[in-house]
Amino acid sequence: MTETALAPETAVKHPLDPITASEIVQLKAVLDEAGFTGDGIRYSYVMLREPARETLAAFRVGQTVPREIGVLVSDVEARKVTEVVIDIPAGKVVHRRALDPSREGWGPVLDEDYVAAGDIAKADPRFIEALAKRGITDLDTVFCCPLSAGVFGDEAEIGRRMLRVLSFHAPDPEAIHMLWAHPIEGVVCHVDLTERKVLRFVDTGYMHVPEETDDYLDPAIAPRTTMKPLNITQPQGGSFTMADNVLEWENWSIRVGFNGREGLTLHDISFRDRGVKRSILNRASISEMVVPYGEPQPTHEWQNYFDAGEYQFGRLANSLVLGCDCLGEIHYVDATVVDDFCNPVEIKNAVCIHEEDFGTLWKHTCVFSGQSDVRRQRRLVVSFFVTVGNYDYGFYWYFYLDGRIELECKATGVVFTSGRPEGDYEWATEMAPRLGAPQHQHLFSARLDFAVDGPRNVVDEIDVKRVPMGPGNPVGNAFTRQITRLQREGDAQRVARNDLGRIWRISSTDRANRVGEPTAYVLTPEGLPLLLADDEASITKRAGFATRSLWVTQFDRDELWAAGYTPNQHPGGAGLPAYAAADRSVNGEDIVVWHTFGLTHFPRSEDWPVMPVDYAGFKLRPENFFDRNPTLDVPKDPNGAHCCHSNKTAAE
Repeated sequence: MTETALAPETAVKHPLDPITASEIVQLKAVLDEAGFTGDGIRYSYVMLREPARETLAAFRVGQTVPREIGVLVSDVEARKVTEVVIDIPAGKVVHRRALDPSREGWGPVLDEDYVAAGDIAKADPRFIEALAKRGITDLDTVFCCPLSAGVFGDEAEIGRRMLRVLSFHAPDPEAIHMLWAHPIEGVVCHVDLTERKVLRFVDTGYMHVPEETDDYLDPAIAPRTTMKPLNITQPQGGSFTMADNVLEWENWSIRVGFNGREGLTLHDISFRDRGVKRSILNRASISEMVVPYGEPQPTHEWQNYFDAGEYQFGRLANSLVLGCDCLGEIHYVDATVVDDFCNPVEIKNAVCIHEEDFGTLWKHTCVFSGQSDVRRQRRLVVSFFVTVGNYDYGFYWYFYLDGRIELECKATGVVFTSGRPEGDYEWATEMAPRLGAPQHQHLFSARLDFAVDGPRNVVDEIDVKRVPMGPGNPVGNAFTRQITRLQREGDAQRVARNDLGRIWRISSTDRANRVGEPTAYVLTPEGLPLLLADDEASITKRAGFATRSLWVTQFDRDELWAAGYTPNQHPGGAGLPAYAAADRSVNGEDIVVWHTFGLTHFPRSEDWPVMPVDYAGFKLRPENFFDRNPTLDVPKDPNGAHCCHSNKTAAE
């Protein structure tokens, strides 16, 4: 993380405002007074503990703003981990709990751990000898890639902070970004960070190191000259406003948040319908993402990463660049996150907000009168990008004029590579001579805290259903829907079925539209594969959330993490499986919907040396939420004819 000077901040005005630099300083002082001091103390997951529903509802402007900040304190020398909550206005600890790392996991990987693990590996004689056998004697040209360790039943690793180190050859300092082209296959150092030693060393004897670089920034690649400028202009500015973290656009109102674990969070999402503000979501975020690899070799069989819980991808957010990451009339939001020593760090331009034209909103030509009407769709985009090692991920929330919401995740960057044996090999694609890219998955968990027209909601699973020919369907043309109400957390663990057109409808129990239908939003999944590892695999136990497309739980303010609070070296069972084990009612309760979605990536040659964006996501669509089309008041040609040019005149 790169620390930058922090600009003067405004005072906290609302309980859901992101934490500020001054609050972080105060947090550190309270922790010091509570005895959390010493050279081995590190701080993770420093983020707002959002107030209880009742506290939020009772808050009024001008009152003392309720603020609790949670933090995981790790004593890396004593191997102790403590969950702590600080009441910032009161300046005191209100909760502390010691965790057992062997049962509950460690905190996330620390910045210093990456350097330490590489130094430990390079000091091991076995590692040096293995490199020499492969013709590599200059350790300065070796890049060690420490990766989260997981849990695989090794008794010697219990209670130890571990990383597993793969290595890459980087002989050209001018092409360090292409070190992924030169994996040193067959060599793994299993590193104990506390005792600073290689606990276990593996050398499979695979000797070949790929030599071809294939640099995507090669100066010899001449930029094409055929693309003419495509300018996006809004001479009167954007149609949205942003004040005190509240984003207003057309009928939408969205409170924007950010933290170092999840990154972007959205709160109090509502739509103004004919002057009435109607709630849809209390909170929306990406709770977790897991990246399990599918190459069953000793060097790669343990590769699976929890990018939010193990690496805190909010802290890895990019500073976005005008004209590159976002186009048009842009509003940027800076983010304040916290480093391992409890210092505030500002990420400039972490969140990008802008509008986009999105083609036709609605259109009809009357065949009787000849009158043709068309309106253009527009959407508001709220986005951020993170870089986690070799991969880059963009998270784009879209809000549409007609009340739809979508999340689109964009995966790009450089595929993780391995050495590849000659001949047929089913576990990795050959990207360049003897260079492999193992198959893997990117599975995300969206946490959607629904409040469709109020706090009491229900979820129905809806499948299409064929109707047999017979009485009531004499010619066999009929079809219908099968609607199943999800009653309890134990039942509300569902898998998408594209062959059945399966969707999930989240409805209000308190409001209906003008014809008596409950107001609702529908979650439409992409229905791509879930976790493909064996049911008994370690990663299946640790990423249980990824075995189901949908989970529904009763709201609990502290149940935020699909894979649990501390997934790093957690043996499994935490998060959604543990939450749902309570089997609470989800029928007409204050509920949270969790949706697993993502990509199964069998790399292709076109993904090398840098991967074009691949996409994953889901859609939320109003169903009977409005009494009629809410966009009848959208004016004709809102973009202005001056933005368009044609080779023909209207008369032609």
